Amino acid sequence: MKVKKLAASSAAILLSVSMLAACSNSGTGDKTTEPTPSAAQGTTTGDMSKKFTVTSIDYRYAGNVPATSGKGIELINEKFNIDYKPQIVVVSDYLQKLSAVVASGELPDIITLENHQDANYTKWAKQGAFLPIDEFMSQYESFKLIPDNIKKSVMVDGKMYGIPRYSPVNYALTPMIRKDWLDNLGLKMPTSYDELKAVALAFTNNDPDKNGKKDTYGLAMSSNINPPYSMGAYWDFLAWYHKDADGNIVPGIITETRKELLMWLADLYKQGAATPDFAVTNWGQTNNEYYGGKAGIFIGTPKGMNETSSQALSDIAPNAVMEPIPPFKAPDGSQGYTSGQGFSGVTMLNAKLAKDPEKLQRILEFLNFGRKFYTIDQRNPSNKDFDWLNGKDGSGYKVENGQLKLESNEKGLKPSDYYPDSSGWAPSDAANEYSKNYKVPILKAAAEKFEDMHTDTKHYFNPVVAVFSETRLTKEADLWKYMYEEQTKMIYGQRPFSDWDKLVKEWKDKGGAQMIKEVNDGLKAGNISGEWK
Repeated sequence: MKVKKLAASSAAILLSVSMLAACSNSGTGDKTTEPTPSAAQGTTTGDMSKKFTVTSIDYRYAGNVPATSGKGIELINEKFNIDYKPQIVVVSDYLQKLSAVVASGELPDIITLENHQDANYTKWAKQGAFLPIDEFMSQYESFKLIPDNIKKSVMVDGKMYGIPRYSPVNYALTPMIRKDWLDNLGLKMPTSYDELKAVALAFTNNDPDKNGKKDTYGLAMSSNINPPYSMGAYWDFLAWYHKDADGNIVPGIITETRKELLMWLADLYKQGAATPDFAVTNWGQTNNEYYGGKAGIFIGTPKGMNETSSQALSDIAPNAVMEPIPPFKAPDGSQGYTSGQGFSGVTMLNAKLAKDPEKLQRILEFLNFGRKFYTIDQRNPSNKDFDWLNGKDGSGYKVENGQLKLESNEKGLKPSDYYPDSSGWAPSDAANEYSKNYKVPILKAAAEKFEDMHTDTKHYFNPVVAVFSETRLTKEADLWKYMYEEQTKMIYGQRPFSDWDKLVKEWKDKGGAQMIKEVNDGLKAGNISGEWK
């Protein structure tokens, strides 16, 4: 079960494998000119007799760009009585294309961005290109579900200009362990770094798989010190959790806590309890080490796990059991993991729509319809809304052995192929029930335990996701890369830990100090802080 690595603006290690979306809408798929139930239920409202032309510009990843015209657009036009004209661009070319469109002054009605912390989002919002949408947040069901901290994340000068696209907030990658190895060695689930070290060494030296060979070890690791084995927000190098001597909140990667964790990793690496030569080991190879039965500690999440590798592990170790490691209690008394951003991408509306309230309402109903969440038992042909969004049974999808088989997005058979946002805003992470989508028993059981753990665990909202920093946007990737390289040298013994203060100064001189200033200025201006939920 390979977990892919995706570079993000924060250089976080994120899961990029997507599940079958529980996207949907509400409606029958038939053209209607009569008022229908309220928008709070996710359906269209008011007089539908007037037809509007609705334009949009949107992006897709390579291989997912739908046909210029397709059955999906016909279904949208029929249902909402609009003439929908989406312009969909491959994401690698999108910002260049969007910038040209904005410069031309002919901005479409609906605009999307992959990252709200792109400088253009703030710039264009300040220039008046986008419509403030705060007043609509209480009018549509999918908008009501957006938490306040996420609303703050897309605010510019105190106003919302973007509608966030759903992503689980608390299902970030966290450490997991081979529970069967613990049982084989008579060990308990570790609750501290001292206990985790003892387990990692036992996995290395005490034949946890009982094959009579010394061919296993503790921590699966790859380049960029990944996974970082942060057993809570207190130790998370990406979390802006700790404060410096001046009272500024700072990223974990420059703190004494990070230094202590790196020293812990260095000791385990020296004793052969981590992936040999991890600095030159790529993510795929690290996956293979864990799912090939060589390492006993890695990372997981309820969402997006690939079943192929899990099946491979199950084949070579039929009694294998994977379980999440609960967060450790930190010295400050906190106990919990860092939450994710809680959304992925934003949808904006042309400010000129304020002059056409009827068209604006139709567009909002169209967008809200696509964001309706369906539970697993609602994702079937008998649910007319779900059926419509996915292009109708036998056309846009079919059901085989109880599984939905979607047609290629490129065919454009589904309204969801053309929707700016059809992710479905779940009322909670647990409501997604990702574990029920897995068929490999070992993975299904692990995902269920991850879901339970996150439900029972507090999570720290990382405040940096709610502010814009020009330096963070332009320099963070290089700043993190520098720290990965230098901190890896420390683990390898090629640079002494006594250089820590010097390293932090180097990082600050390269732009880190300016980033800290900008982030803290933004936090103060927006009255934003990290908080546990």
